Amino acid sequence: MWTKIIIVAFLAVIVYNLGSGLYYMMTDKSGSDRVVKALTRRIGLSVLLILLVILGIWLGIIQPHDIGH
Repeated sequence: MWTKIIIVAFLAVIVYNLGSGLYYMMTDKSGSDRVVKALTRRIGLSVLLILLVILGIWLGIIQPHDIGH
């Protein structure tokens, strides 16, 4: 159960950073680097989430399943 909560929390933070990057891109006219920072955090969190899922599968914490079988 905790793994699902952690994954959903990661996804929520990733979507938040994506939205803040869009907001900063539309509103900042001064040429600040807030867009780059928000999108860099999003990419970093996405990579971290993928690595955590791979680690969870490798350790047996997450059990993948075949839907077709």
